[in-house]
Amino acid sequence: MGVPVTGRQGDLRATCPYRFHEALDVFKWVGEVILGDSDPILVSEVGFLEAGATTDNAGGDDVGRIDMVLVSNKTAKGAPMKWTALEIQAVYFSGEAMRGEFEAFNDASVDWTIFPAGRRRPDYRSSGPKRLMPQLQIKVPTLRRWGKKMAVVVDRAFFDSIGEMDNVPDISNADIAWFVVRFEEVEGGKRTRIVRDEVRYTTLERSVEGLTGGKPVPLPMFETRITEKIVHPLLNQDDPYADQVKQAESGDSSVAG
Repeated sequence: MGVPVTGRQGDLRATCPYRFHEALDVFKWVGEVILGDSDPILVSEVGFLEAGATTDNAGGDDVGRIDMVLVSNKTAKGAPMKWTALEIQAVYFSGEAMRGEFEAFNDASVDWTIFPAGRRRPDYRSSGPKRLMPQLQIKVPTLRRWGKKMAVVVDRAFFDSIGEMDNVPDISNADIAWFVVRFEEVEGGKRTRIVRDEVRYTTLERSVEGLTGGKPVPLPMFETRITEKIVHPLLNQDDPYADQVKQAESGDSSVAG
């Protein structure tokens, strides 16, 4: 029988972005902070980028959308629209597929609580640098030119997985507002609820540094690594071409490009 993980590693993580829609509270929170309106209008999947004309296509199709746009209900008639963009990011998981669990959910004869059966782990590298960061790099520069902010909603575990970011004290100097939530157990119930935890303001550049989650090695160290691969090219187990090089040096013509 498995032993529950304790401490910070035992904290709940959201693996589905829809989990953040509970009672629409995060949208009210973002509206309060950025728009001064706790009851904004929610508009989803708004086309943001259009394809240019190509040899085979006249262009004009949406090739990029903003997940959610919050529009203030307090905009005076005739005044410029007051709105903010919002991205929600849950964590992906790596490990065994969940087909077995879903089949059990759909099986009417299963009348017991279904627990995860596979070995899985949160994959913050896929969720942050590979998914969220490109979205911010594409969208935020245009939003910045328009004078608009990007709100990003994540849970505490996700935010803590991000590298250190320099904060700015006021939203007027920020490109991105990070809205961090956590999950707490409902007293007397067998469920959890979303709780507002923290808001952080950053620039796009500092957010990219944090999401990258790594620091460049010094130039001498990098060049030493190059030298080691030149001197011992076949000793590098992670070199995908090592076997081909070895066969080519032995005169095996079957590996020729």
